[in-house]
Amino acid sequence: MNQANKQEAKAALVALVTGGARRIGAAVVRKLHAAGFRVVIHCHTSLDEAHALAVELNHLRVDSAYVIQRDLRRSDMAGEIVQSITDWAGRLDVLVNNASIFTRTDFNSPDMTQWDALFDTNVKAPYLLSLAARPLLAKQAGVIINLTDIHAQTPLKGYAEYCQTKAALLMQTKALAREFAPAIRVNAVAPGAIDWPEGDNSLSEIEQKNIIEKTPLKRHGSPEYIAQAVLFLAEHEFITGQILAVDGGRSN
Repeated sequence: MNQANKQEAKAALVALVTGGARRIGAAVVRKLHAAGFRVVIHCHTSLDEAHALAVELNHLRVDSAYVIQRDLRRSDMAGEIVQSITDWAGRLDVLVNNASIFTRTDFNSPDMTQWDALFDTNVKAPYLLSLAARPLLAKQAGVIINLTDIHAQTPLKGYAEYCQTKAALLMQTKALAREFAPAIRVNAVAPGAIDWPEGDNSLSEIEQKNIIEKTPLKRHGSPEYIAQAVLFLAEHEFITGQILAVDGGRSN
Protein backbone atom coordinates (compact mmCIF):
# COMPACT_ATOMS: atom_id res chain seq x y z
CA MET A 1 0.00 0.00 0.00
CA ASN A 2 1.51 3.34 -1.01
CA GLN A 3 1.61 6.40 1.27
CA ALA A 4 -1.45 8.03 -0.29
CA ASN A 5 -3.51 4.88 0.20
CA LYS A 6 -2.30 4.55 3.78
CA GLN A 7 -3.40 8.09 4.54
CA GLU A 8 -6.77 7.50 2.89
CA ALA A 9 -7.27 4.34 4.97
CA LYS A 10 -6.58 6.38 8.12
CA ALA A 11 -8.81 9.28 7.15
CA ALA A 12 -11.50 8.32 9.65
CA LEU A 13 -9.10 7.62 12.54
CA VAL A 14 -9.26 10.11 15.40
CA ALA A 15 -6.56 11.05 17.92
CA LEU A 16 -6.85 13.21 21.03
CA VAL A 17 -3.71 14.97 22.26
CA THR A 18 -3.95 16.72 25.62
CA GLY A 19 -1.83 19.83 25.88
CA GLY A 20 -1.67 19.72 22.10
CA ALA A 21 -1.41 23.43 21.33
CA ARG A 22 2.33 23.93 21.70
CA ARG A 23 5.77 22.42 22.25
CA ILE A 24 5.81 18.60 22.27
CA GLY A 25 2.03 18.37 22.11
CA ALA A 26 1.85 20.42 18.91
CA ALA A 27 4.59 18.31 17.33
CA VAL A 28 2.58 15.17 18.12
CA VAL A 29 -0.59 16.72 16.69
CA ARG A 30 1.19 17.64 13.45
CA LYS A 31 2.79 14.20 13.13
CA LEU A 32 -0.49 12.33 13.60
CA HIS A 33 -2.30 14.70 11.25
CA ALA A 34 0.38 14.22 8.58
CA ALA A 35 -0.10 10.46 8.97
CA GLY A 36 -3.78 10.86 8.10
CA PHE A 37 -5.45 11.15 11.51
CA ARG A 38 -8.17 13.62 12.37
CA VAL A 39 -6.88 15.35 15.50
CA VAL A 40 -8.50 16.74 18.62
CA ILE A 41 -6.31 19.46 20.12
CA HIS A 42 -6.91 19.83 23.83
CA CYS A 43 -5.73 22.97 25.60
CA HIS A 44 -6.32 24.85 28.82
CA THR A 45 -4.67 28.28 28.74
CA SER A 46 -3.17 28.11 25.21
CA LEU A 47 -6.44 28.63 23.33
CA ASP A 48 -5.03 31.07 20.77
CA GLU A 49 -2.23 28.66 19.85
CA ALA A 50 -4.68 25.76 19.67
CA HIS A 51 -7.00 27.63 17.31
CA ALA A 52 -4.07 28.73 15.12
CA LEU A 53 -2.88 25.13 14.85
CA ALA A 54 -6.40 23.90 14.01
CA VAL A 55 -6.76 26.55 11.30
CA GLU A 56 -3.41 25.51 9.82
CA LEU A 57 -4.39 21.82 9.75
CA ASN A 58 -7.94 22.37 8.54
CA HIS A 59 -6.50 24.37 5.66
CA LEU A 60 -4.57 21.25 4.67
CA ARG A 61 -7.57 18.94 5.13
CA VAL A 62 -11.10 20.19 5.78
CA ASP A 63 -12.62 19.30 9.16
CA SER A 64 -9.54 17.38 10.24
CA ALA A 65 -8.75 19.31 13.44
CA TYR A 66 -10.93 20.25 16.38
CA VAL A 67 -10.16 22.22 19.56
CA ILE A 68 -11.37 21.39 23.05
CA GLN A 69 -10.54 23.73 25.93
CA ARG A 70 -10.82 22.21 29.41
CA ASP A 71 -9.10 22.45 32.77
CA LEU A 72 -7.90 18.88 33.35
CA ARG A 73 -8.23 19.35 37.10
CA ARG A 74 -12.00 19.64 36.89
CA SER A 75 -13.76 16.50 38.13
CA ASP A 76 -16.17 16.46 35.17
CA MET A 77 -13.63 17.19 32.42
CA ALA A 78 -13.10 13.60 31.22
CA GLY A 79 -16.74 12.92 30.44
CA GLU A 80 -17.13 16.30 28.75
CA ILE A 81 -14.07 15.80 26.56
CA VAL A 82 -15.14 12.32 25.48
CA GLN A 83 -18.67 13.52 24.76
CA SER A 84 -17.36 16.39 22.63
CA ILE A 85 -15.24 13.94 20.62
CA THR A 86 -18.23 11.64 20.21
CA ASP A 87 -20.32 14.56 18.92
CA TRP A 88 -17.59 15.68 16.49
CA ALA A 89 -16.23 12.41 15.18
CA GLY A 90 -18.20 9.52 16.67
CA ARG A 91 -15.03 7.57 17.48
CA LEU A 92 -11.62 7.69 19.13
CA ASP A 93 -8.62 5.59 18.12
CA VAL A 94 -5.69 7.16 19.95
CA LEU A 95 -5.47 9.01 23.27
CA VAL A 96 -2.19 10.82 23.92
CA ASN A 97 -1.93 11.98 27.53
CA ASN A 98 0.68 14.69 27.00
CA ALA A 99 -0.48 17.58 29.20
CA SER A 100 1.73 17.95 32.24
CA ILE A 101 3.01 20.34 34.90
CA PHE A 102 6.78 20.53 35.33
CA THR A 103 7.87 22.65 38.26
CA ARG A 104 10.48 22.85 40.97
CA THR A 105 9.33 22.19 44.51
CA ASP A 106 10.88 22.82 47.90
CA PHE A 107 11.51 19.42 49.40
CA ASN A 108 12.08 20.96 52.85
CA SER A 109 8.82 22.92 52.88
CA PRO A 110 6.18 21.06 50.84
CA ASP A 111 3.26 23.03 49.47
CA MET A 112 0.17 20.82 49.37
CA THR A 113 -1.54 23.09 46.83
CA GLN A 114 1.40 22.56 44.50
CA TRP A 115 1.39 18.83 45.31
CA ASP A 116 -2.29 18.56 44.39
CA ALA A 117 -1.81 20.49 41.13
CA LEU A 118 1.03 18.18 40.07
CA PHE A 119 -0.72 14.93 40.92
CA ASP A 120 -4.12 16.05 39.62
CA THR A 121 -2.68 17.05 36.24
CA ASN A 122 0.08 14.49 35.76
CA VAL A 123 -1.57 11.38 37.25
CA LYS A 124 -5.27 11.77 37.97
CA ALA A 125 -6.22 13.45 34.68
CA PRO A 126 -4.64 10.77 32.44
CA TYR A 127 -6.31 8.09 34.55
CA LEU A 128 -9.78 9.64 34.37
CA LEU A 129 -9.44 10.34 30.64
CA SER A 130 -8.31 6.77 30.00
CA LEU A 131 -11.30 5.40 31.90
CA ALA A 132 -13.75 7.76 30.18
CA ALA A 133 -12.31 7.04 26.73
CA ARG A 134 -12.18 3.28 27.25
CA PRO A 135 -15.54 2.45 25.58
CA LEU A 136 -14.71 4.47 22.44
CA LEU A 137 -11.17 3.13 22.24
CA ALA A 138 -12.26 -0.47 22.76
CA LYS A 139 -14.56 -0.28 19.75
CA GLN A 140 -11.57 0.55 17.53
CA ALA A 141 -8.90 -1.64 19.18
CA GLY A 142 -7.36 1.70 20.09
CA VAL A 143 -4.28 2.79 22.00
CA ILE A 144 -3.39 5.06 24.90
CA ILE A 145 0.05 6.69 24.86
CA ASN A 146 1.21 8.48 27.99
CA LEU A 147 4.09 10.96 28.13
CA THR A 148 6.17 10.05 31.15
CA ASP A 149 9.79 11.11 31.70
CA ILE A 150 13.16 9.45 32.12
CA HIS A 151 13.07 10.96 35.63
CA ALA A 152 10.22 8.63 36.51
CA GLN A 153 13.00 6.15 37.26
CA THR A 154 16.00 8.39 37.99
CA PRO A 155 15.02 11.37 40.16
CA LEU A 156 15.93 14.92 39.24
CA LYS A 157 17.19 17.05 42.14
CA GLY A 158 14.79 19.84 43.00
CA TYR A 159 11.83 18.12 41.36
CA ALA A 160 10.95 15.40 43.87
CA GLU A 161 7.19 15.80 43.56
CA TYR A 162 7.23 16.00 39.76
CA CYS A 163 9.34 12.84 39.57
CA GLN A 164 6.87 11.03 41.80
CA THR A 165 4.00 11.96 39.49
CA LYS A 166 5.83 10.59 36.46
CA ALA A 167 6.71 7.40 38.35
CA ALA A 168 3.00 7.01 39.10
CA LEU A 169 2.13 7.57 35.44
CA LEU A 170 4.69 4.94 34.44
CA MET A 171 2.99 2.39 36.71
CA GLN A 172 -0.42 3.57 35.50
CA THR A 173 0.71 2.75 31.96
CA LYS A 174 1.75 -0.78 32.90
CA ALA A 175 -1.32 -1.38 35.07
CA LEU A 176 -3.84 -0.21 32.47
CA ALA A 177 -2.06 -2.22 29.78
CA ARG A 178 -3.02 -5.27 31.85
CA GLU A 179 -6.49 -4.06 32.75
CA PHE A 180 -7.50 -2.91 29.25
CA ALA A 181 -6.03 -5.81 27.27
CA PRO A 182 -6.77 -7.23 24.81
CA ALA A 183 -9.07 -4.51 23.47
CA ILE A 184 -6.80 -1.51 24.11
CA ARG A 185 -3.02 -1.15 24.06
CA VAL A 186 -1.38 1.19 26.59
CA ASN A 187 2.20 2.41 26.19
CA ALA A 188 4.31 5.42 27.10
CA VAL A 189 7.08 7.59 25.72
CA ALA A 190 9.68 8.83 28.23
CA PRO A 191 11.44 11.96 26.92
CA GLY A 192 14.87 13.07 28.00
CA ALA A 193 16.14 16.58 27.23
CA ILE A 194 13.80 17.62 24.41
CA ASP A 195 12.29 21.09 24.86
CA TRP A 196 14.25 23.07 27.46
CA PRO A 197 12.01 24.12 30.38
CA GLU A 198 10.46 27.59 30.35
CA GLY A 199 9.89 30.36 32.88
CA ASP A 200 10.85 29.65 36.48
CA ASN A 201 12.17 26.23 35.47
CA SER A 202 14.56 27.59 32.83
CA LEU A 203 18.07 26.16 32.84
CA SER A 204 21.24 28.18 32.53
CA GLU A 205 23.54 27.64 29.56
CA ILE A 206 25.94 25.77 31.85
CA GLU A 207 23.17 23.48 33.09
CA GLN A 208 22.11 22.75 29.52
CA LYS A 209 25.69 21.93 28.54
CA ASN A 210 26.03 19.59 31.53
CA ILE A 211 22.93 17.68 30.46
CA ILE A 212 24.16 17.35 26.89
CA GLU A 213 27.54 16.18 28.17
CA LYS A 214 25.81 13.35 30.06
CA THR A 215 23.87 12.33 26.94
CA PRO A 216 25.67 9.66 24.89
CA LEU A 217 24.51 11.18 21.58
CA LYS A 218 25.90 14.55 22.74
CA ARG A 219 23.03 16.67 21.52
CA HIS A 220 19.71 18.11 22.57
CA GLY A 221 16.56 16.39 21.36
CA SER A 222 13.67 17.71 19.31
CA PRO A 223 9.89 17.46 19.84
CA GLU A 224 9.82 15.74 16.44
CA TYR A 225 11.59 12.75 18.00
CA ILE A 226 8.80 12.35 20.55
CA ALA A 227 6.18 12.71 17.83
CA GLN A 228 7.89 9.96 15.81
CA ALA A 229 7.82 7.66 18.83
CA VAL A 230 4.14 8.37 19.49
CA LEU A 231 3.23 7.55 15.88
CA PHE A 232 5.26 4.35 16.05
CA LEU A 233 3.43 3.19 19.17
CA ALA A 234 0.09 4.25 17.71
CA GLU A 235 0.67 2.09 14.64
CA HIS A 236 2.38 -0.97 16.14
CA GLU A 237 -0.31 -3.52 16.96
CA PHE A 238 1.78 -5.90 19.07
CA ILE A 239 3.29 -3.61 21.70
CA THR A 240 1.60 -2.88 25.03
CA GLY A 241 2.74 -2.06 28.54
CA GLN A 242 6.05 -0.63 27.32
CA ILE A 243 7.91 2.58 28.14
CA LEU A 244 9.98 3.87 25.21
CA ALA A 245 12.80 6.19 26.30
CA VAL A 246 13.61 8.88 23.74
CA ASP A 247 16.59 10.51 25.42
CA GLY A 248 19.71 10.12 23.32
CA GLY A 249 20.81 7.26 25.56
CA ARG A 250 20.94 9.35 28.74
CA SER A 251 19.01 6.85 30.87
CA ASN A 252 21.30 3.91 29.97
